[in-house]
Amino acid sequence: MKQILERGDIALLIDAFYAKVKQDDLLAPLFSHVDWPHHLPVIYDFWSSILLGDQSYKRNPFEKHRDLPVTPAHFNRWLLHFERTVDEHFEGEKAEEAKQRANSIAGIFQHKLGLLK
Repeated sequence: MKQILERGDIALLIDAFYAKVKQDDLLAPLFSHVDWPHHLPVIYDFWSSILLGDQSYKRNPFEKHRDLPVTPAHFNRWLLHFERTVDEHFEGEKAEEAKQRANSIAGIFQHKLGLLK
């Protein structure tokens, strides 16, 4: 197992994660409109900024997700795939931080969407 140390590690994580999402019966329909070749580098920037501090992401992630028809079940499945993907490929401090950050992001998004009480 390796640690998350550089942008290439982020790309591996995100590519493996979204390969699962695209095959998931619950999540795939939410992302059917996505232009993946354009969007994946943006997601790499997001996670590189969070985990590596490279400041490559300059957008508001919530805005792109605001109008998706999501429920807590979608967030739970997203987190399940994310955490499994991290655990399959990585170990160490940044891997644990990635899972913690994903949980935090899911909670914040659900709160902003009015899905948490």
